[in-house]
Amino acid sequence: MSLSLRPLADRVVVEPSEGEERTESGLFIPDTAKEKPQQGVILAVGAGRRDESGVRIAMDVEVGQTVLYAKYGGTEIKIDGKKLLILKETDILAIVTK
Repeated sequence: MSLSLRPLADRVVVEPSEGEERTESGLFIPDTAKEKPQQGVILAVGAGRRDESGVRIAMDVEVGQTVLYAKYGGTEIKIDGKKLLILKETDILAIVTK
């Protein structure tokens, strides 16, 4: 996917992972009953925020990393039919390592 967004300051663009489609017993879960995902892949990263003296503070995350984020954090947007989130770096709780 070619992303035409460049987040500013300490913001990131995340593509949320899809929720489970079925229960363990095999029943399909409708969209209205699915849990809001809290995990996704970073598609774009801002340059970082500036401190009080104007020095840029580097971001701790990079494009391609899978992250866990706050349940109600960020702003949801839709681009080319895909749901994306714009989050502040402080809304990211952890980086998922494999």
